[in-house]
Amino acid sequence: MADAVNIFWFRRDLRLDDNVGFYEALSGNLPVIPIFIFDKEILDKLPEDDARVTFIYEELQRMRSKLQDDVGSSVAMYYGEPEKVWKELLSDYQVNAVYTNHDYEPYAKERDIAIKEILEKEDVKFHTFKDQVIFEKLEVVKKDGDPYVVYTPYKNTWLERFKEEHKDAEGLRIYYTSSVLDNCIKNSRLPNLSLSDMGFKKSSIEIPEYDVTPTTIEEYEKTRNFPAKNGTTRLGVYLRFGVASPRKMVKKGMQSDNKVFLSELIWREFFMQILYHYPETRDNAFRKKYDRIEWRNNEDEFEKWKTGTTGYKLVDAGMRELNQTGYMHNRVRMLVASFLCKHLLIDWRWGETYFAEKLLDYEMSSNVGNWQWAAGSGVDAAPYFRIFNPITQKDKFDKDRNYISEYVPEHDTDEYPDMMVDHKEARERCLKTYKAAVS
Repeated sequence: MADAVNIFWFRRDLRLDDNVGFYEALSGNLPVIPIFIFDKEILDKLPEDDARVTFIYEELQRMRSKLQDDVGSSVAMYYGEPEKVWKELLSDYQVNAVYTNHDYEPYAKERDIAIKEILEKEDVKFHTFKDQVIFEKLEVVKKDGDPYVVYTPYKNTWLERFKEEHKDAEGLRIYYTSSVLDNCIKNSRLPNLSLSDMGFKKSSIEIPEYDVTPTTIEEYEKTRNFPAKNGTTRLGVYLRFGVASPRKMVKKGMQSDNKVFLSELIWREFFMQILYHYPETRDNAFRKKYDRIEWRNNEDEFEKWKTGTTGYKLVDAGMRELNQTGYMHNRVRMLVASFLCKHLLIDWRWGETYFAEKLLDYEMSSNVGNWQWAAGSGVDAAPYFRIFNPITQKDKFDKDRNYISEYVPEHDTDEYPDMMVDHKEARERCLKTYKAAVS
């Protein structure tokens, strides 16, 4: 039989540098085969031109090319059900150990348990590492060991823990892989795939590069709330798939005098640990009494919300931006979510599911956390009587209508629909419904 190898399994960490599990695999004494599995279970539910699949595929091709050019290696690509792919790999190679990075979403945790069992039956070790966060699981908890469910004390403890472990940004270790990259297997012809092999085609949506220059981070607090300004980092999709290193991003946030960007990165970890400790919140309200709300769930009204034809200009601009680009400005996400749950009394789960289909930077923990926040049912949530006014939000954050004009060009013409619901009436209906459920 062929010589023994270790395998590194890329998942949500599509980068060659500062990748903890990849670095650990390469630091061993056996050649490493890097692999990626396009999971049939996930892909079969997606449209053929899904931009996320194109993004992942193109990042992997870049990684393959770099490995081929630098060290004569590659990334082996597979399409199928992970359990079947792993059985095939175990029959093709003498595998000593498998290395990968932790994934915290419910499906991923179940998948990893199943794969670990398959590997253990063949006496193959399964090593996993913390990579996509600075702190995970039980690393930032209250003194009694319970998880935090309010952001500010979580953030304060996170910062204290960071100082204890790393002192400052310079103390945070970056895993420079170039020193060990030569330990990849010398085979540049590892299995490849095309998008069409998996029933997909290249998406027409172009994902912009992220921007984390010192100037952007410094001015982030001033510019991030105005959707017409190019004032956000567009980092979300790159963190979601691990193209950008979380450690390098935190380091940049730490080095800036303005800590708002850093706070957003800590929010991401806060929601991740909430989903880890409370996986049931994917489908159920964190505050259980909020599951007693009598949602109206009018499908025609839901359709108007989805298509951006509610008659509320900033809401409609946000939904059309989402449908056209796979992105929506963060400030507008809060407004459209509040509008769905509170003005229309449509279940937050409907909105969360629609965002999961459309958002390129969809991350279950943040999406569920933010939708529950908007509905008032989640951790550290806005009180239910806080109801965004879509008209004053428009005047405050898109005063000159530049964002609205880009996505709702007919907003000042007779073609634009009337407001589907009166704000004052909707607000009163919402307060009455919520009060009846949670009092």
